[in-house]
Amino acid sequence: MKSLIDQLEQEQALSRENWIRLLTNHANLDLSEYLFARARRVQNRYFGHDIYIRGLIEFTNYCKNNCYYCGIRRDHSNMHRYRLDKETILSCCSTGYALGFRTFVLQGGEDPYFTDECLTDLIRTIKGDYPDCAITLSIGERDRKSYQLLFDAGADRYLLRHETFDSEHYASLHPAELSAANRQQCLLDLKAIGFQTGSGFMVGSPGQSLENIADDLLFLKRLNPHMVGIGPFIPHQDTPFRDYPAGPVPLTLFLLGLVRLMLPTVLLPATTALGTMDPNGREKGILAGANVVMPNLSPLSVRKDYALYDNKICTGEEAAEGLLNLKKRIQKIGYQIVIARGDAPETSSLEPK
Repeated sequence: MKSLIDQLEQEQALSRENWIRLLTNHANLDLSEYLFARARRVQNRYFGHDIYIRGLIEFTNYCKNNCYYCGIRRDHSNMHRYRLDKETILSCCSTGYALGFRTFVLQGGEDPYFTDECLTDLIRTIKGDYPDCAITLSIGERDRKSYQLLFDAGADRYLLRHETFDSEHYASLHPAELSAANRQQCLLDLKAIGFQTGSGFMVGSPGQSLENIADDLLFLKRLNPHMVGIGPFIPHQDTPFRDYPAGPVPLTLFLLGLVRLMLPTVLLPATTALGTMDPNGREKGILAGANVVMPNLSPLSVRKDYALYDNKICTGEEAAEGLLNLKKRIQKIGYQIVIARGDAPETSSLEPK
C-alpha cells in the first residue's frame, strides 16, 4: 500500500481500482502515518508552515431546498430563521479586518431573498471598503448569468461542494428537483467564468461506499479545483437522516492526505465539522495536509441558528473571539496563522518554499 502512496505523490493520480485499494486500508495506522508524513512534505514544499484563515459570515439560514441531510432544509419548521442585513454583514467584515482576516466567506442557504441585485451591491460595498481582501461566496446553485454578475461585481471565489459524484447516490440525498449533473455543471461554469472554485464532499454520508469516494476523487482530479472541502457527515435531529451514524474522522483525515498528494497546491480546509467530531480535529486536519481554517465572524446571536448538523461548535476557539487561542494551538503543532488573502496559487508559476 505504501507504494501506492509513493505513486500518488509522484504522479498525482491513481486508477479507480487503486483508489479503492488504498481506501480499503484507511484504518491501518502505520499506513495513515506514512500518508500524513508525505502529505505534510508536499504541504510544506508549497506553503511552508503557513495556515490561512477565512472569516466565515453565515448571513442567512433560509433555504428553498429540502436536502435530506441538512439542518436548514426548507421543511425544518422547528428552528429560528434569520437574515443578516447589509449593515450587520459590513460590521462583521469590520470586526474581522481588525483581527487580521483578509478573506470573507459569505455563506448561506439558497435564499431567494438575496437576489443578484442585492448580492452585487453587497459585494461592491465590501470590495470598496476592503480592496485588499478576497470575497468567497458559498450560496449554492445559481444559473451561469448570476454567477457572472457576482464575479463581475468583485467576488473572487466560490465554494460549491459536489457532495457526491454518483448520480444515484446524489438522488438518495436530495429531492428530485436537484441532480448531480446540474451540480457538476455549476462547478464547470464557475471555473469557466474565472472564479477560484472550491468543491468537495461529505465523508460517511448515508449510503456512501468506498467506490463512491473513489469516483469523487477521480472527479476532483478532472475538475482540478482551487479548493476542496472535505468533512464528516454529521446527522441533524430534525432531518430524515437523524438516526444515521456520523462519518468517521480517521477516513476524513486519510482523505485530506490523499487530496493533498493528488492536488499539491490546493487550498484544503480543516473543517468545522471535523472540529465538531474531534476536539483536536483542526490540528489533526492540518497534520494530515490541510492549510486553511475558517473561524466564525457571524454575530453570536445567530450562530446557533445556522445548524447544518447537531452539536456544531459555534462559540469558543473556532470563532473569531478565540483567534488568539487558535493561533497558540496551531503554533504548538509547528504551524502559524498568517495575515494574507491566501489565494490559490497557479501550479505552473508557484515556486516551492
